[in-house]
Amino acid sequence: MAFFRGLTAVSRLRSRMAQEATTLGGVRWLQMQTASDLDLKSQLQELIPEQQDRLKKLKSEHGKVQLGNITVDMVLGGMRGMTGMLWETSLLDPDEGIRFRGLSIPECQKVLPTAVKGGEPLPEGLLWLLLTGKVPTKEQVDALSKELLARSTVPAHVYKAIDALPVNAHPMTQFTTGVMALQVESEFQKAYDNGLPKSKFWEPTYEDCLNLIARLPPVASYVYRRIFKGGKSIEADNSLDYAANFSHMLGFDDPKMLELMRLYVTIHTDHEGGNVSAHTGHLVGSALSDPYLSFAAALNGLAGPLHGLANQEVLLWIKSVIDETGSDVTTDQLKDYVWKTLKSGKVVPGFGHGVLRKTDPRYSCQREFALKHLPEDPLFQLVSKLYEVVPLILTELGKVKNPWPNVDAHSGVLLNHFGLSEARYYTVLFGVSRSMGIGSQLIWDRALGLPLERPKSVTMEWLENYCKNKAA
Repeated sequence: MAFFRGLTAVSRLRSRMAQEATTLGGVRWLQMQTASDLDLKSQLQELIPEQQDRLKKLKSEHGKVQLGNITVDMVLGGMRGMTGMLWETSLLDPDEGIRFRGLSIPECQKVLPTAVKGGEPLPEGLLWLLLTGKVPTKEQVDALSKELLARSTVPAHVYKAIDALPVNAHPMTQFTTGVMALQVESEFQKAYDNGLPKSKFWEPTYEDCLNLIARLPPVASYVYRRIFKGGKSIEADNSLDYAANFSHMLGFDDPKMLELMRLYVTIHTDHEGGNVSAHTGHLVGSALSDPYLSFAAALNGLAGPLHGLANQEVLLWIKSVIDETGSDVTTDQLKDYVWKTLKSGKVVPGFGHGVLRKTDPRYSCQREFALKHLPEDPLFQLVSKLYEVVPLILTELGKVKNPWPNVDAHSGVLLNHFGLSEARYYTVLFGVSRSMGIGSQLIWDRALGLPLERPKSVTMEWLENYCKNKAA
């Protein structure tokens, strides 16, 4: 994709965002950042009181407004379609895809600072956007990069905890163990034990979240090098940004791979609050568990094959296609293999989504990256053929609400191209990325004083009796 297509496009976007901010009654979400303040925490301190007032007003004036009806299908179907939680950092539209603080992925690619001219957005910029609702300057992003680097030292006991596990333990098991070992450093737990007032809970939560985000790349890269590279770790390069340094510590220094990692981390940061990992982090955090405990729980949800493990399954499935049909697979052969997969009772990994009803924009931007940097890659060409074949078959099948590809359909192929071919590790990359979204929302959960989550559950007998009474 070509980014920064002239100052005119950016100027139009600046104007639209400023107008949107005005229509929100002076709330400064979606404004271009012009303040000279480079300190992220001070920006939050300024924003929190007005958002607290906004929440109080919303509750007092509209607290009894109904948001919809709950059906038995929703109760039995994984609560899909229910509106039941507040998640400030992003919103997912079934047709349009994800918006981070109101900005689509293409808009983020246009306005967020980059490491190289015309390149991919820096994840630090999106973290700033998620936390403040403001698009940061390059200077603010650079300052945040330095702050994260300063926070990134991992205590030795964390590595010892990981080393206590068998080397062949799943990468997510080792990664989550590392996060749990980091928990002894929790500022929130110390402050809570010392009687910190509730109005200040957000401050140690902020410290924990930024420390956690900063320390995940060293922990994650240690897991990768331990399992796949004989335990030979690579030191951080203090001149690099967050995502590039992560790639470097993994052992990949190709400039295109650095750009891919910037894109990957950015688009995987957040996907509103209803997905398993985000909801788990929010749920556990609502009990005032500190960010380390909350995020470790979120990672365990992410590790499931119906959530973050799917990106691993996609690449393995694509390779199984090649193993059976050869690398020069025809469209007819591909159709036959897709039908074979479906008739065996399995799904085609990387297609469909619980909310989206069109092609995932996260898939689209990865496809554009591939067209720009690796158009001749055989696996990419196979993914392109799948894009033409699978949706038609799933539509014909008639059981799938969304036959279109999701984010997982593409990411493994890109990583594989640059040498990161160990599919079992891919969910760890997802986890590092998702820390920014979950961490940002946890900070706002504490700043807004959101309560303990406690929905009502019922039995099948209760449902049967209720439905009988309604029909009488």
